Amino acid sequence: MPSFSPDPQWISAAVETPLMAVLAWMLHSLRRSIAQPPEILPPSPPPLATQPGSEATQQHAALERTRDDLAAFKLEVARTYVPLSLIRDVDGRLTAHLIRIEQKLDEATRAAHSTAAQMRVLAEDR
Repeated sequence: MPSFSPDPQWISAAVETPLMAVLAWMLHSLRRSIAQPPEILPPSPPPLATQPGSEATQQHAALERTRDDLAAFKLEVARTYVPLSLIRDVDGRLTAHLIRIEQKLDEATRAAHSTAAQMRVLAEDR
């Protein structure tokens, strides 16, 4: 009976083959999920019971409070995240750029008017 001695390359191939299969499956599922449009969640249904003390009404009210709290938190983060000095700096740079653009447009407009006037004078001389 021949003895079987595992070769290091054989062991490596035995380990890598399932990993490559999993990687190929992941790539396939990723491509398939990218090709499909995202699932649009339907709007949340209204509470099942309209009685003031019902569990569904309480859950709906709790959900609304949570959403309001989250919106308030997002607003607070937006207010405090960027320092006011940075906002002023960006505003100053943006204003400077817009002024330079406006000056270039004014120069181009003056040049166009000057060229048009010269063309009228030349047309009248003929």
